[in-house]
Amino acid sequence: MNTATASQTSRKTVRIGGASGFWGDSMLGATQLVQSGLIDYLVFDYLAETTMAIMAAVRTKKPEMGYATDFVDMAMKAVLPEVMQRGIKVVANAGGMNPQGCADALQALAHSMGLSPKIAVVLGDDISAQLPALREAGTRDLYRGEPLPAKVLSANAYLGAVPVARALAEGADIVITGRGVDSAVTLGPLMHEFGWGPHDHDRLAGGSLAGHIIECGCQATGGLHTDWQDIPDWANIGYPIIDCYADGSFELHKAPGTGGKILRAAAAEQLLYEIGDPGAYALPDVCCDFRQVQITQLSAERVRVSGALGRAPSAQYKVSATAMDGFRCTGTLLIVGIDAAAKARRTGEAILARTRSLLQQAGLPDYTRATVELLGAETVYGPHARAGGAREVMVRVIVSHPQKQALEMFAKEISPAGTSWSPGTTGPGGGRPTPSPHIKPFSFLVDKTQVAVTVQMGEQVWPIAPATSADPEVPAPELPEPATWVETGEPETEVPLIRLAWARSGDKGDISNIGLVARRAEWLPLLWARVTPTTVKAYFAHLVHGRVERFHLPGIDAMNLVMHEALDGGGPASSRNDPLGKGMGQMLLDMPVRVPHSIAQQL
Repeated sequence: MNTATASQTSRKTVRIGGASGFWGDSMLGATQLVQSGLIDYLVFDYLAETTMAIMAAVRTKKPEMGYATDFVDMAMKAVLPEVMQRGIKVVANAGGMNPQGCADALQALAHSMGLSPKIAVVLGDDISAQLPALREAGTRDLYRGEPLPAKVLSANAYLGAVPVARALAEGADIVITGRGVDSAVTLGPLMHEFGWGPHDHDRLAGGSLAGHIIECGCQATGGLHTDWQDIPDWANIGYPIIDCYADGSFELHKAPGTGGKILRAAAAEQLLYEIGDPGAYALPDVCCDFRQVQITQLSAERVRVSGALGRAPSAQYKVSATAMDGFRCTGTLLIVGIDAAAKARRTGEAILARTRSLLQQAGLPDYTRATVELLGAETVYGPHARAGGAREVMVRVIVSHPQKQALEMFAKEISPAGTSWSPGTTGPGGGRPTPSPHIKPFSFLVDKTQVAVTVQMGEQVWPIAPATSADPEVPAPELPEPATWVETGEPETEVPLIRLAWARSGDKGDISNIGLVARRAEWLPLLWARVTPTTVKAYFAHLVHGRVERFHLPGIDAMNLVMHEALDGGGPASSRNDPLGKGMGQMLLDMPVRVPHSIAQQL
């Protein structure tokens, strides 16, 4: 790159809009961002571990499906003509389990509109054909250490941004990928536009963070913010736009006149969302260190994010896979009136007792799993539930069994409770519940050299070399913990944690993380002294069965709490009503924390 080109690149701004945070997000995002006139790229993130499991199940019934149909039928149908007219590039991981099928459907839509976009497809993430050899070689589940299942529905490697960048370099207007890391749909355009190479680790980390901030749509613009009451106009909330720079920094904003709010605190919450060790956030293209990232409120409309650091990536891809694990069925009933929780509990237990007896009479084995949950009685809070006479409780009975026949028997025994047992038994109707395949997710690592990645556009195919580095893998440097909290000796009072911190929680398999951001920098030492792995483990003892780790992020005055074996298997494997840990942060914010009287007066 000559001096003039380098200078132009350093001044360049790449504008990216995040139109989707998951498969099922609002149709509002794409139209709002395209019509804003403020973006060069429109990116969509549709995939999660649970989503891939759903797509795998769908494709077993309809081989031509297995992709995010909303991308074609809703988003692109609404904006494709204007996208082409404005010269906006589109990148989406909407391909899911069937990226070529997604591309074919989009090409047919474009043809019906008289349009001819160049559509590139990233292929190679599907490695299910390699499972027998990997099993034979002794590959094991990344988290549980179990052997790989004998039969799998799917196995997809998390690819990175390099193939996306290559597709754009070859002139693609639209790039569709299968399973990749969520941030790759953003990092790929930045690598292409700024010419970042495999050794630009800090820039790659910054671009990955940009993708991480917008990958969940409106979670970056006030959605799910702890102080939800301060976020205006939910109905018209603005989807995120980032203005990205060659050094890896970026500014977050949204279209004028839209709802939501651009806040440092909300951006910090999203930085912590669904990560583990913030000093070793491993991606295919770079290992990121977000601990010293700075988030600065520039104005009421913008925050600036900078300071991400990077190291060489590993030589392996993470693989997200699914297998059939029998069948599952869920029955629900609403119980109304005095002692509703007790009546609901007894109802759930009676359903299990009756159906177990019927299974035994039919010569069928017992359920492999059976759970009774009460919604509305705070049972998820365990010992922290507040006493009070809940007079409206939903009882939810979830059972698993190797044979569908057993669950069909179970399904027939939900409605009879309406006339047999508890007074006040009712429900919204809808007929008997339907047994469905129980999809079990698992993960493992595979060498990048074993995954053949290609980019295909029309008749042209380009093989993509894996993102590797000659630099050795090195651990993140150690950072000091927050300053030691010195007890003042003054009288103390208990306040809920929410008065001292913002929080957001999420999941990775059976791991739940809670990011806590101090409302004031000077309160972080107090939080570090009070909200310890031991106290958090004790608070969630009824839900969390593994260890609790804690990590310090001095750049945003925050900590990340990582709780293992916390979600009953997580995702589609979990029988909990909150299998993704979305409510864990809200629960922790209710934990009482001892503070000096002088701090309590400031709250």
